[in-house]
Amino acid sequence: MRAITYSSFRNNLKENIRQIREDAEPLLVTNKDAEDNIIVMNQSDYDSLMETLRIYRNPVMYERIRRGMQQAADGDVAEHSLLPED
Repeated sequence: MRAITYSSFRNNLKENIRQIREDAEPLLVTNKDAEDNIIVMNQSDYDSLMETLRIYRNPVMYERIRRGMQQAADGDVAEHSLLPED
């Protein structure tokens, strides 16, 4: 993860935001006091991260996904239509 100072981030805000969006890589913005450090990231990456955490925190959902992934790896899959055919 790339790191820059608050001053550099502020002075090059537009370019830093463009690079975060293009690289899909968070940016660590540092200050003299480490308590003031922040991470800047693309919203879609943040949303994905939060969804992943939600799944890991829900043991039932996590187990269903894990089991489904194992079934797919074992070849235990079936194709079906998601919508009824007219």
